Formats: sequence, C-alpha cells, structure tokens
Amino acid sequence: LAPSAGLQRSLGEQQALFSLPSARGPLPAPRWPVECEVIQETIEHIEWVPPQPEPFCPPTGPEQALETLGEEQGTVVYHSSPVLQGSCFTRARVGGAPGPLSSPAAPLEGPQDSTLLFESRFESGNLQKAIKVGPYEYVLMLRPDLYTAKHTQWFYFRVQNTRREPLYRFTIANMAKPKSLYGQGLQPLLYSQWDAQSRGIGWRRVGTDIRYYCGSAGEPPTFRLSWTLRFPHDGDTCFIAPSYPYTYSDLQRYLRVLVADPVRSRYCVVRALCRSLAGNTVYLLTITGPGSMAGKRAVVVSARAHPGESGGSWAMRGFLDFLLSAHADAQLLRRLFVFKVVPMLNPDGVVVGNSRCSLAGRDPNRAYGTALPSFFPGVWHLRAMVQRILAEREVVLYCDFHGHSRKNNVFMYGCDAGRASAGTRLLQRVFPLMLSKNAPDKFSFPSCKFQVQKSKEGTGRVSMWRLGVSHSYTLEVAFSGSTLGGRSSHFSVEDLESLGRLLCDTLLDFCDPAPTKLQQCLAEVDALLQQRMGREPGSGGSWSDVTAWELESRYVTPCDPVSSHGA
Repeated sequence: LAPSAGLQRSLGEQQALFSLPSARGPLPAPRWPVECEVIQETIEHIEWVPPQPEPFCPPTGPEQALETLGEEQGTVVYHSSPVLQGSCFTRARVGGAPGPLSSPAAPLEGPQDSTLLFESRFESGNLQKAIKVGPYEYVLMLRPDLYTAKHTQWFYFRVQNTRREPLYRFTIANMAKPKSLYGQGLQPLLYSQWDAQSRGIGWRRVGTDIRYYCGSAGEPPTFRLSWTLRFPHDGDTCFIAPSYPYTYSDLQRYLRVLVADPVRSRYCVVRALCRSLAGNTVYLLTITGPGSMAGKRAVVVSARAHPGESGGSWAMRGFLDFLLSAHADAQLLRRLFVFKVVPMLNPDGVVVGNSRCSLAGRDPNRAYGTALPSFFPGVWHLRAMVQRILAEREVVLYCDFHGHSRKNNVFMYGCDAGRASAGTRLLQRVFPLMLSKNAPDKFSFPSCKFQVQKSKEGTGRVSMWRLGVSHSYTLEVAFSGSTLGGRSSHFSVEDLESLGRLLCDTLLDFCDPAPTKLQQCLAEVDALLQQRMGREPGSGGSWSDVTAWELESRYVTPCDPVSSHGA
C-alpha cells in the first residue's frame, strides 16, 4: 500500500528532499564548523543491556570535597584547540577544519610510559584538556558549547594505553551546574573496545568514590566531578560518557534501515524539515495509516533540542520502533492519527558535542518566541509546521523529549492555564497521571510541574500551547535512573526505549472514546489537588481562584527544587 493521496499532499508542503539516507551508498557525512578538527575514524558502539539492573553508587554527598592538584602542578597530556570564545559561526564543511590534523596528545616516551592517550575529536565528543597530576590521576577540562563560555556538562572521550591494575582518578574541574545526580549515586559510563569485540559487552556503569562539589567560588563558580575506576584490560581502547551517546550518524543509520524496509516505509515517509546552520538535515517523519486523512487528529513529537540529553534520542527510538511495528495498538494509532516526528532538532549541537546550544551560541529551547529561520532553523520550521497543521486539524498532543541532570525518574512539564476552568486545569494533568500508571517503576507524577514561568515562555511546550495545542508537554528523562517501584538503579537503553512504547500506550488511553479511564483519572487528579491544598476529599472546592504556583508550592519535596534549569 502506498501512502494515501492526502498524506502525499501533506508531505508536499514540506521542504524538498535533500541529504536523506538511502538504502544504498554511504550516509550523508556530518558537516562541522571549519574551526573543528575531526579525526577520520568512524566511532560506533554495540548495543547491550546488562543482565541485571545497575544499582546507584552509594552517594558521598556534595559536601565531600576532594583536594586535587591543578594544571600548574601537573603536565598537560591532551589539549584540543578550542574555538575562540566570543567568535561566532561562519561556515561549515564535511570533515571540519581543512588541512592536516594537529597532535593534541603528548607522545609516549616508551613502552613503559603508562600515560593515558586521550581523544575527543569525533562526533559528539567533548574533552578540551587533560592534565596528568599523578601516576594515575588526571584533571579534565570540558569544552564549553561552541561560541559560548558556558554549558559544560556533556563529556565523551576516548582513552588508550590503559592498565588493568591501577586505580585511576578522573576529576572534571569545570562542571557548570551547582547540583547534580552524581551526588545521589549516578555513575559515568565506560565502553571497552576489547569487551565489545570479544565478549559482546557494551556500555556499563562504573566508578567509585564519586564526588560532586564546588571547585571555585569565582564568577561564575565552577563545580567538580571526581571518580575512581579500574580499566578492565591492559592496552585497551575505552570510551567514557555520562549517558549513552546517540549521534547524528546513529540517527541516519536508523533512518536508512527504515526507508529500506518495504513494510514500514509504506506508512512512514522521511523528509527534510530544513537544514541546520551547518547544513545538516533536520529530519521530519510523517507516520500514518493508509486511507483518507479526513478526521484524523495530529500528534507532534520532537527530541534533542539539547544535544547533551542523549536519553531523549533513545526514548524517541523506542517510540518510533513501537509506532512502526505490527502491534495491534500501533496499527490503531496509525489509523487514528497523523504523527509528525522531528527526532533531532539540533543536529549541529549533537555533532560537535555541545551540552545545550546550537551553533547560534544560544539555547534553542528558549528561542521559540523570537526564533528567526536564519538563526534557529529547526525551531522556526517546527513551529511554522505546527501552525499549518492547526489550520487543518486538531493537534491532540505535543511532546518534546529531554533529559534532566538533577532529578531522578521520568516526569513531565505541562502548561497550567492559571485561572482557566477547573475541567481544563484537571485535564492538563491527566496525561501525565495516566503515564505514571503505565510506567509505575519509572514515571513520577509528583515530580511533574505545570506552572508556566516567564523564563520558560520560549520553550517548545509553552510555544505550542500558546499556538493552541491544548496538551503540550516536555518529557524529562533523568540522566540517572529510577527510585520507584522498589528500584534504585540506572536506566538501561532498554528502559529508555520502553518510554516511547509507554507514551504510545498512554496516548490510546487518553483518547479512548470510552470515558471510564478519563473520568477515573480526572477524579483522582481532583482528589490529589484537594489533598495538596489541605481540603477535605469531595469538598468540591473551586480551582478557578488557585494559581499554578500555589498548587505546586504546596508539594515541593526535598528532592524537588523549586527552581530547576530543566528544559
């Protein structure tokens, strides 16, 4: 079955095809700013799920500072040329900087030299400097987001010349956030090339004596993440990252398999929403069943506005895998809805290893209200697409996938209309409540927030809500894992992918024509809010005179800060 004529007409409104993955031939190579040096090796990792959940490391607490030597007492063994702060993006090319590569790593003095060899000049890599301050101790500096002096959080680098016996200590000396899940048991990830090739073992959580503490009281202050580890083998090649990397090339490989599939490609069409500043394609997937488009409502889903939040891409992949499957619920979803999916809004940031920004040097998830197509093409074209869809049909849901560095579990940010009717305010909370029931060991409804703060007016969820999408959310996935349902363990890739399937299940529950589930959840939300306001259950008090701030300030817990950077 070919896509319906209505689907083809809808797709015709989008940008012309360019730089799309094909079933044959090489993938379109990522385009980099010309200031960036890029090694020629292709970095790929196998997928693996640990046989048992990986528990959190016993926390040491933020007060446990560690005396660590600095650059003046050590030897710089890796220094990748930084982009000058204050500069701005000018142009890009495949392969980044032209000409021969520099040698940022200090050469080994002989076979007995145990110095680690660092490298980060590959897709999504981030490490600017490594300083050896002891035989097996290194102070690391992350590169700020390109064309900024801020946002040091994501790291991803390679180490070679490992030794199995020593206990190594790594200290990242310029983390930006004052609070982190590393103080609550989060461990970094390690990938051993030897274990992957010989034992089929992929990324795994490692690290002991993990500490997160204030490193300097300057303006702005910086914070330090320190941990110890033992490498599994001598002479291994290993990679270290905070969460499972998912690169732009990973997405392109996924899409190439998708477009080559004779079954799934019948109801999924891949197009280009736009080009990024560097000229990388921002992909748009349109997914729906055959037949007439009349009467179908739309669902819009996006991910990776913030490049350092790679968990959002794994949840997105789980969403797409389920929606494009032969499962009866997936077929029903395709029959009922038209899905518009942008799996990677900020490909440039992902390519260069940024934490938060695009090549415009600003956070794209604060730019929806003022975005210009020449500065934030992905954001501008997504918003314009939703405006066009709303002129034709209802958008029943917008969901933007993100990651969170300071709160455990999965939760949502929504949009409370303040003085709106009680029914509207309660209904805004029903979808997250339903998701918490479908994912009781992952999703925390008490962690959800619905207040629309002035600082969040430029976010995707608030912008889409202002356009007329009644149910507009940010899905926040913790960098760490879950403390629910008896768990106290990190999320695996399998956990992250399951979130996409659970979101699909919840959409069917939310839109079920039989009113039973909806009415039950409305009553439950009303009872929860009555309890939080100190009212008697069933008292029937009005919500029209209660602000969103009042509702949420009543149930902040010690683990839920009132102000959170978030999405």
